[in-house]
Amino acid sequence: MSHDTKHDFWLSLASSPFLMVRLNDSSEHALPMTAQLDAALGPARGGALWFFTDKHNRLAAGGPAMAQFVAKGHDLFACLAGTITPESDPGVIDRFWSNAVAAWYDGGREDPDLLMLRMDLTDVEIWQADVGLKGLFKMLTGGKIKPGEVGSHVHEAV
Repeated sequence: MSHDTKHDFWLSLASSPFLMVRLNDSSEHALPMTAQLDAALGPARGGALWFFTDKHNRLAAGGPAMAQFVAKGHDLFACLAGTITPESDPGVIDRFWSNAVAAWYDGGREDPDLLMLRMDLTDVEIWQADVGLKGLFKMLTGGKIKPGEVGSHVHEAV
């Protein structure tokens, strides 16, 4: 994967950590989830995302899943594949706990319905739109745009 594209993806996700997540074997719609990212890893983040939810959430059962991401500026799109499993390490839960998370749980950190999920990524596909001046001119004048003139597309197993 292009370092710049991967770097841009993680920075975009950090600034707007909202994904639509769905279990692969489910017929239910994807859910909006807020990803918890390990800031200590920086833009090289690695291969996992975490989500706070409750034990009744349709993702709670875990399994193979897909997540879709659209950057704030609609110039970067990603599809992430992986496996969701419950995260039971109290240290991980504590590391990501915040006032924003606490607002969702009446019982706070000890809420009996609190569930943290980890999504171990196996595959990431990223599209980055960057038409550039030449491509923009072609779009405005009806010229044919070639794939390399509209941005980058990378696909990598994690």
